[in-house]
Amino acid sequence: MAEAPESGWRSPAPAPAPAPAQSDYEPIHPGSGRGDWRERLKRFGGPIAAGLILVATKLKAILLLLPKLKILTTSATMLVSIAAYALLWGWKFAIGFVLLLLVHEMGHVIQLRREGIPASAPMFIPFLGAVVAAKSMGDDAAAEARVGLAGPILGSLATLVPLAVWLATGEEFWQALAYVGFFINLFNLLPVLPLDGGRAMAALSPWVWFVGFAGLIALTFAFPNPILILILLLGGFESWNRWKNRNTPEARAFHKIPTRTRILVAAVYLGLVVGLAVAVDQTFLEKSLDSV
Repeated sequence: MAEAPESGWRSPAPAPAPAPAQSDYEPIHPGSGRGDWRERLKRFGGPIAAGLILVATKLKAILLLLPKLKILTTSATMLVSIAAYALLWGWKFAIGFVLLLLVHEMGHVIQLRREGIPASAPMFIPFLGAVVAAKSMGDDAAAEARVGLAGPILGSLATLVPLAVWLATGEEFWQALAYVGFFINLFNLLPVLPLDGGRAMAALSPWVWFVGFAGLIALTFAFPNPILILILLLGGFESWNRWKNRNTPEARAFHKIPTRTRILVAAVYLGLVVGLAVAVDQTFLEKSLDSV
């Protein structure tokens, strides 16, 4: 700003502007000075910070509580999975598929609780299936086999519902749903940890795991798939740990079960595999690109 020209006299104590004039102009641009911002920060900063801390504390408490809510671990994850599968197959098929997965997982939950082992509600993971959390699979290899086989048994029984509807109506929707249900239960019977078939093979011999593991490697090379690779990684890690500790007193006691139990587990396992393989073959629905 240009200075005003000097007059012929000087004031005894020159000042840039009288104080009243500044107070007159302050309301036009309120808070334009740095001092005003500092004062406002001091005035409002404390309550705002305290409010943010309170909100963060409440959010933390809610987040800590969420995993304990069964409605979140089951119902909410089911809805997320239905939405994810609906992108591929439509919402009707997605609902049927997720319900079949639910019944399969409930087979594990029911058997775990029959063995006296607390088990969580199933939690669904889109495109990976569902999981049940438990501290152990049983006191011995026979209990682990029963827990492992309970899922495919109940899941296969549930798949008889869409099978019956397809046989009664001839609608391809129910045929496709039955096929997927049978296939999922058959896939879970692969004798590889951590699949259900690997749990069942704990009652027979650890050597069976390596046979199944070799078969899964061949299947992964033939049909590359992220899910198969994940199973290989998890199964390889768990199989190696069990094989490394197979001669410990605990492992020997775990696998020491009656021969009659081993025969029964083998019979149920082979019966399921043969029955599901036939069901998958009979419900297979060939669709060409032109009919999609």
